[in-house]
Amino acid sequence: MPYQSPISPGRSWYEGTAGPRPEYPALDGDRTCDVVIVGGGFTGLSAAAHLAKAGSNVVLIEAHRFGDGASGRNGGQLGTGQRAWAEELEAEYGFSRAKALLDLAEEAKAHLFEFAAVNKIEIDYMPGQMSVAHKQRYVDDYKAHAEIMANRFGYPHITFMDARETAERLGSTRYFGGTRDTGTGHIHPLKLAIGTAKVAAQAGAQLFEQTPATGIASLGGKVKVTTPKGTISAEKCLIGVNAHGGTLEPISAAHIMPIGSFIGATVPLGADTKVLPGGEAVDDSRFVVRYFRKSTDGRLLFGGREIYAVNDPKDIHVHIRRQIAELYPDLRDVEISHGWGGYVGITMPRKPFVREVMPNVISVGGYSGHGVMLSNFFGKLYAETVAGNRDRLRLIEDLKIPAFPGGRRFRAPLLFLALNWYALRDRI
Repeated sequence: MPYQSPISPGRSWYEGTAGPRPEYPALDGDRTCDVVIVGGGFTGLSAAAHLAKAGSNVVLIEAHRFGDGASGRNGGQLGTGQRAWAEELEAEYGFSRAKALLDLAEEAKAHLFEFAAVNKIEIDYMPGQMSVAHKQRYVDDYKAHAEIMANRFGYPHITFMDARETAERLGSTRYFGGTRDTGTGHIHPLKLAIGTAKVAAQAGAQLFEQTPATGIASLGGKVKVTTPKGTISAEKCLIGVNAHGGTLEPISAAHIMPIGSFIGATVPLGADTKVLPGGEAVDDSRFVVRYFRKSTDGRLLFGGREIYAVNDPKDIHVHIRRQIAELYPDLRDVEISHGWGGYVGITMPRKPFVREVMPNVISVGGYSGHGVMLSNFFGKLYAETVAGNRDRLRLIEDLKIPAFPGGRRFRAPLLFLALNWYALRDRI
């Protein structure tokens, strides 16, 4: 039987095309190290690789398998900048801070490409990303954004598309305009996760799967992480569990909320398809965003059905095909070969969460759907922090991230109501 992640529904197209997926042992016995990392997604694996290469003694534990969470199952789009547009960040933080956050994200993009190239990880990179308006009244904002990015922030790769060009590049007339970014693209995320784990292991990091953390304590300048079959004692700890923290650490749990996002992969559409002839990835202006792209073998990978509670849906294929048909009526009967889901971590303002949650313990997550590029780089920034340079990580630490209202009992129902209200507004 093929492996089925216990925390994410469905078997992804990525799992079927990633090649060999090495298994790592479970921890059995106590360990002492410099840094213990909890969570084997992009953030933790990247941090482990960079720390081990710098000479740190690193132990990383993952409750399930590397890539079982969002890192191995996401839409694969890199994006540009932070989740919020640069001009929105400028309105909140001022120009210099907004520019610094954009520059950090651009460095994150370059780092991902360089890391993959240097370590010979084939990530199936495909260039181009389009962001499109599902309502006419949003079009002027997209046009202004392209001009602001070029003229004010020095990013010349985004161009505005009118309705005609948008229809031609999408192969769909359901959007009113948007932007095209030739300075970014999309990747095969599970290949990156598998490759990063190999780099970390080869550099000397001790990697353990099927090893959940049952507790984290910081006492007397030391951190202790307990697991079912051993305790890890370390100088420092990185928590990189994102949407899968549960009750492990209360500050992170109060600021990072899991939401489910679901993707379907069609059978290959063939060389004569009019869908995305340029091969770009797409995200749209809905609050409950739809995101889609073509794979290297010509499938449409379409994501868009979000839920705001952690109950596995039983009907991913039906809902995804319905959404595809809204944009591409000719595909209303297309075969969906794979349907899967995963849980991403969001914050209230949709900006990343980085905080020292107890002495020598830093938690990183809440990428809010913008994590493929940022999470890998934040792992590197954490390694810099351990080496004594916290300045760049502090640029993210200082962002204003309030806790979700309602406390542990009511925050999930309140978020469910709020986000379904936004989903309703998407349709009006």
